[in-house]
Parts: sequence; structure tokens; C-alpha cells
Amino acid sequence: MSPTPPLPPDAGDISRIIEMAWEDRTPFESIAVQFGLNEPAVIALMRRQLKRSSFKMWRERVTGRATKHAALRRPEVTRHRASHTRQA
Repeated sequence: MSPTPPLPPDAGDISRIIEMAWEDRTPFESIAVQFGLNEPAVIALMRRQLKRSSFKMWRERVTGRATKHAALRRPEVTRHRASHTRQA
């Protein structure tokens, strides 16, 4: 039996996903763990939720940024985990 797909994010989750996506030190893998959205899904969500100019600015910012991908990060790059985020 296949696993149940994750529920679509509610308005509060969407807001938090956008916030995490803008943060330099939050990798896409953290978003996937907390919300079940892989990088292409986050990009699609950002495209739908942001103004075109904001989306374009965000894509330019995160494209090729090593801190947005856990496998590319240096080990000393860490981030603070806020108390209001879901713990995996």
C-alpha cells in the first residue's frame, strides 16, 4: 500500500514555507521534512503566491546558493530553529 500524500498546506503553513524559502540558511530539505514539499513543489508554491517580480528576485537569489541545499553546505553553517516551527 502506498503512503498517503501530504495534505495541501493551509494559509499559516504557506506563510511559513515562504518565510523559510526566503531564509538563506534554511535548506529545501528542511521544508521537505516539515511540510512534505520538495524543491520543485516549493518553487511552484512560490510562483503561485508571490508577485512576478518578487518570484523572479527570489529565484535569482536562491539559484546556485549552497546554503539552500543541505548536501552542498559547509558543516559549520547552522541555523537557529525557532520554537514555533515543527520539530521533525
